[in-house]
Order: sequence, then C-alpha cells, then structure tokens
Amino acid sequence: MIIQALAFYLFAGVTIACGVMVITAKNPVHAVLFLILAFFNAAGLFVLQGAEFLAMLLVIVYVGAVAVLFLFVVMMLDVNFEEFRAGFIKYLPIGAAVGLVLAAELVILSIGWTIDPATIGATAAPTPADVHNTRALGQLLYTKYVYLFQGAGMVLLVAMVGAITLTLRQRAGVKKQRISDQINRSASAEIKNVKVRPGEGI
Repeated sequence: MIIQALAFYLFAGVTIACGVMVITAKNPVHAVLFLILAFFNAAGLFVLQGAEFLAMLLVIVYVGAVAVLFLFVVMMLDVNFEEFRAGFIKYLPIGAAVGLVLAAELVILSIGWTIDPATIGATAAPTPADVHNTRALGQLLYTKYVYLFQGAGMVLLVAMVGAITLTLRQRAGVKKQRISDQINRSASAEIKNVKVRPGEGI
C-alpha cells in the first residue's frame, strides 16, 4: 500500500510539473517533449487505477501518434511563434479567469472527497465481475455515454480544423496552381503562330 501511494505521488507530481513546463517552455520542441513525458506519467496513473487499456491507449495513440506528429509539425513548419505570443497580454485576463474556475472546481472536489469519500464514487458505474476491462469500458462508452463520446469527437474535429487554419499561411513569392485562371485563359492570348523558314530557327 505504501509503494502504491509513493508511486501515485511520484507520477502525479511529475505529471503536474510537466504540464507546467508545457505552457511555460519557450522552445516549442521542449514543450512537446514535456507533453510526451506527461502522457507517460498519466499512463502510469491509469495502471495504478487498474485501467491498463486506457494506459496503453494513451501511450500508443497520444505518445506514438499525436505527440510525435505534433513534434514533426513544429520542427518542419516555419511557424512564427513570436506572432502567437504577441497577444499574450491581451488574452491574459481570460486565461486567468479560466484558471481560477478550474482551481475552484479542484478545491471543491478535494473538500467533498475529504468530507465524504463515498459521495465521489456514488455516481460511478458498477464494475461487472465477469467482463474484462476493455469490454466493460466499450459497453459503458457506447451505451450510457454515447452522445458525450460523439460530442468529444466533434470537439477534437473542430480543434483539428482550427489548428490547420492557424498554421495555413499565405507566403509571398510562392507559385500556386489556380485552376480557374487556367480554364479562363483564351487561346488567342496564349498561342502564337510562327512561320519557320527552312534552315532557320525560331
């Protein structure tokens, strides 16, 4: 029991520290590396709770795909992060308000857990005895929480579209194909008939 408590505090402390470093690191590559470390420690917390499937899902999907993909995008794209940081002071009050709301929710949750620990687990779904962890999670997600699950997918889709829109920039001097301009061209303006005499070049 003492080893589990020590492991919990170790994983939780490292996860919180990595979360702070993600939002305070000046180098975006370092921020992504701290994010990957936070994912690994969160997976350790899931293992301590007996949710091995969620732990492996966090490592395989988020660390193996999302975080690494974001790392390559940050390293390969020429993103001007100084422009993104220019509006930091402008949006600081909104960010501080959201942070205060989240801190108040955590304080209320911790007080309720301290006063009556049974209240927190009263709304939890019962764990079936004859079903393994992965199947029980799937049955719960696709029956009781199916609309919330689909809503979370829509939020992720909107976030992905927003991230693509933010990184899509128009650069000066880059030639791009414009199909409408090619179709609207007239043959008389683009084709020139030249009479070439024998033995002479154009």
